[in-house]
Formats: sequence, structure tokens, C-alpha cells
Amino acid sequence: MLHRRLLLVLAATGLVLAGCATTPTAEQHPPIVFVHGNGDSASIWQSTVWRFESNGWPRERLHAIDLPYPLARDDDGKAQPGRTSTAEHMAYLKAEVEKVLQATGARQVVLMGNSRGGNAIRNYIQNGDGAARVSHAILGGTPNHGVWAIKGFREANEFSGTGPFLTRLNAPKNAAGDEVSGPVKWLTLRSDNNDKFAQPDGVWIGAKGTPTNVTFEGPALKGATNTVLPRVDHRETSFSPAAFEATYRFITGKSAQARTIQPETPVVLNGKITGLGLRPTDPASGNYSNNLPLPGAQLAVYATDAATGARLGNAVHSRTVGADGLWGPFTAQPGMQYEFVVSAPGYATTHIYRSPFPRSSNIIHLRADRPAEADKSAKSSTTLTRPRGYFDATRDKMSFDGKALPGVPPAGAGVSSSKINLSQDDSRPIAAEFNGEKITGRTWPMADGHLVVLELTY
Repeated sequence: MLHRRLLLVLAATGLVLAGCATTPTAEQHPPIVFVHGNGDSASIWQSTVWRFESNGWPRERLHAIDLPYPLARDDDGKAQPGRTSTAEHMAYLKAEVEKVLQATGARQVVLMGNSRGGNAIRNYIQNGDGAARVSHAILGGTPNHGVWAIKGFREANEFSGTGPFLTRLNAPKNAAGDEVSGPVKWLTLRSDNNDKFAQPDGVWIGAKGTPTNVTFEGPALKGATNTVLPRVDHRETSFSPAAFEATYRFITGKSAQARTIQPETPVVLNGKITGLGLRPTDPASGNYSNNLPLPGAQLAVYATDAATGARLGNAVHSRTVGADGLWGPFTAQPGMQYEFVVSAPGYATTHIYRSPFPRSSNIIHLRADRPAEADKSAKSSTTLTRPRGYFDATRDKMSFDGKALPGVPPAGAGVSSSKINLSQDDSRPIAAEFNGEKITGRTWPMADGHLVVLELTY
């Protein structure tokens, strides 16, 4: 049966950030509020913020929000622990916009959302009195016509194209049939055919061969400027260089001068340490993500050798975080790779290896992790993750421990992490490369409660 076959696999998804020396007027550089997607956090906007800064946007006018519970409810109208409704999501965004307007003295903001974040933006502008407070709305990969559009199937979910939430948002606003509310200027960014949540076939939602009744054009909206970015994946509709250039041009009316992220010194980093919730109804079913601080978590930061992942001496920064979860500030050396070691009761000791940071950021969020049940028999477990995009074997040049990425299909961009479990006890380097970005970490023993993450920046 169709209803049994379709399984939704949603991928994603503080006032922050880093800046520049100029002080332009609000008209030149209006405040931008970035809204992450399902299951994500503010940290996913890190490279996008750097690109705006590299083109003169002041740090105090760039704000990425953290929805405390970033996952959508299964049924939007029914309370579900650890998840948010569309109404709660909109209320949170509305409150954050008001904070930004008050802090900056601006009359309006620009809103930029990825995936589910676009749902909150549309809901706020249309139903939350946001039209007067927003000048531009940019939606990257937002499933504006649903991830599926099947009568009778999970229509209470906010991602149903035939459900009440999207039906109301997409109702014609004028005689021309526009789906967007004025006088806001609207831009949608979508892939030509590589967005896993805008597919006519249900391959990426667990139902290969079953029509979703959604097309590649699903994120487009009548009445908006609709831009196609060839071969980008679901997340790259917001976080890729091409998405930045289209967004910058839409807001300013001109092309960005700096096409690459410009380095700065000093590089000062900060962010939150967050954890995972256990599903209350069935703890054995696993964890769910949240963006709540994890007070009492401990962090140690080590400079590492780029070739071997070995530590270059003692910790260069350490902290036990308080109620706000903040682990910094920490001044990083330009060009240096780092190992971030997060430990907290009830979690594995999580070793997160990162490539060098070119600029400062206050949204370097770190998540304590727990091992999956299936991985506990391994001697060591290392995950390669790409938060701002997916892996596409036909498009990307990549390797993990010297070979193809386990779990990544031969075509299509639908997987954003890959895991290697080893059966050897020895500690050794483990490296990954993705389109020129290289990270080398070291394996750590699962028996002693360690997990390893190689986290890509780009």
C-alpha cells in the first residue's frame, strides 16, 4: 500500500556573527535574518555569512536564528515532544525579527530561509503581520508545493502539498493568481533536477517508483522571481556560492565584488554546545536533534597536524559551558586545523575535526553525540558529514579513507554523511577530501566511549 511505502526522510536542518569595518546605511546593507531548515541550526549559515561579510556587510546586520526544536511535527495540529508546529515556528521567527529591528534601528529586514525555514518566512509574512517588516524574502529549496502531494496521505503534515498548511499559503493572492504576498520582493532558488525533496519519483522518500505528484519546479512560486541553479542539491540552493551570488544580486541589484570568502585576522570563534533528545514515546527508536544548550558539557580544543591529525601539544582552549552553552571565545591561528573534543554525561566523547577557519564566527555550534546501536560493536566509528550540502558521486570529487564514500549512491544528491566503522584497535589517521577541502582526523576507540566526526565547511 502507498501509505505504508511512503516514509518521510527529512534532511535538513542566537543573534550572531562576524563583520567588517565599514558602517554603511541601512538602505545599503539592510539587516538579514537567516532561517535554517528542518533539524538544522544557525551554524549552517556560517559560510553564507562569511560571503556577505567579504562583500562589506557589517557583522551586526547578519543574524542567524536557532529554533530550539527544529524538527516539524508529524501532524502539525498535534503536540509532539521535541518538535514544533508551523504556528510555533512562525511565532519564534516573528519574535526574532522584532529583536533584530530593535537592535539595528532598521525599519525592515531581509529574510533568507532554507527548506523548512521558507515555510516559516511565508507564514510570517502572510499570517503574522510580517509584510510591513520584510523588504525581501529569499527561499532556497523550500518545498512550496510539498515534498509529496497525495490526497489522503499524511495531509496533516506541513510538507504535504495537498494539506491545509500549504494549501492556504499557496491560495491565489490576486486576480493574476500570485502565490506570494506583496509588497515584499520574493526570490526562490531551486535546482534543475537534483533536489531530493523536489522529485516526481519517491526515490528519496523511501518509495522508489511511486509518483509524488511534485515536480522539479515545486519550490517555484507564481509572482516570485524564480531562479534555477543547475545541479545544486537541496541545501546548496541556499549555501552554495551560486546561491549567494543570486541572493546578493537580488537584494542589492548588482553582482558581488568578492566571489570567494576573504580571510581576516584575528579569527575569533564561538558558538554553543548542544545535545540530543531521546524520543520520549520510544527511547529505543533513537535521538532527535534540538538546539538547546548543554550546560556542564566540557570542551577541549587542540591544534592538529594537517597530514596526520595528531595533536600539536596540549589543549589550546578548554571550557566547561554554562547555562547558555557558549564554549568561546577562542582565537584560532590562520591556516590551522583543529580538533574539538566534546564530552558530557550520557554522551560519547565526540572528536570533531575541522579544516582551517578563514574568518571569525559566533555560530560554530558543536553537538555532543551518541553511538548508534548498530555501531557499538565496531572498534572505532568515524562519520564524514557535509552540513551545507549533499554528496553526489557524479558531480563531486571526493574520498573517505582513500576510497569511495560508503552509503553514497552512484548518482543523485540525497546523502549528506558517510560512516566508516573499523575492526582494528590501533589509532591511526583517517582523512577525507571533498572538492578540494581536506580534513584529517584520527580514529578513537569505541570501547572507551569515543566517536569521531570529520565536518566539512563547504
